[in-house]
Amino acid sequence: MFAATSRYQGIPIAVQHTADGRAITYVRRRILPQPEDLAQIGSHTVRPARRSDHIAFAVFGDAEQWWRLADGNRADDPDELTARPGRILRVTLPSQLPAGGLIAEAGPGHG
Repeated sequence: MFAATSRYQGIPIAVQHTADGRAITYVRRRILPQPEDLAQIGSHTVRPARRSDHIAFAVFGDAEQWWRLADGNRADDPDELTARPGRILRVTLPSQLPAGGLIAEAGPGHG
């Protein structure tokens, strides 16, 4: 149902049955990981006028992976990640991958 790189990959699907007999399929709630439990594979220093999707593209090669930065830095809002130029972000593996898991090559913004 979801791409292997989706933050929803592996989250159970559930069905709610309504009083009129309809079945509503939904994805169960995603529990956010504790950043300290994620394997850190690098860091990235925020530059002015950068957005989290820009950084995700530079680091992971995929702008849609911004959620990995949010998970690794305890950010509820992606704008929190880039609000302060000079902030050093943790770059981590997703919680479903072990420390030795597949890692995309870091782009020029990594480091």
